[in-house]
Amino acid sequence: METDKYGTQILSENDICTAYLRNPDINIKRVYVNEPIYFDDVLDLVNVPKIIKYEPKKVSIEEFDNTNQKLWYMPVEYYTMDIAKYILDLCKEDFELQRVGEELIKFQERDMFPLLRYCKYLVDTMRKHNVVWGVGRGSSVSSYVLYLLGIHRINSIHYDLSIDEFLK
Repeated sequence: METDKYGTQILSENDICTAYLRNPDINIKRVYVNEPIYFDDVLDLVNVPKIIKYEPKKVSIEEFDNTNQKLWYMPVEYYTMDIAKYILDLCKEDFELQRVGEELIKFQERDMFPLLRYCKYLVDTMRKHNVVWGVGRGSSVSSYVLYLLGIHRINSIHYDLSIDEFLK
């Protein structure tokens, strides 16, 4: 199995056969393939996924990401919230304001405010439904903004972690 730069998984005939042999009840809606599939008619008889010939996308990664961000489900109040003000209001000390200000500039330069709004919605939804998530891992723990949003529980100011570790 291959994965393109957009995250589309592309299977071979062998990948499909192996998946069905391992789990005949597998529930796949569609399969992207690079090569002709010789048993497509048989698959249709047993009500399995639609076989689609893989065609590379003709948009840049940035255009692809921007299009998909507009499709995220999120209530209107999150789309319209002033995420920078919300995060700044969580700061209690001047050094926190300084750090958050620096991070927000970096997030804004990368047009990541929609992602921060979605993270806020995601955390609120998980809390509402008592979903447990991890303490934090990887470079995300170097972001104090993500700590304030509740994405992770590692205070990057306390551990003197540079935001540059996250936003390389």
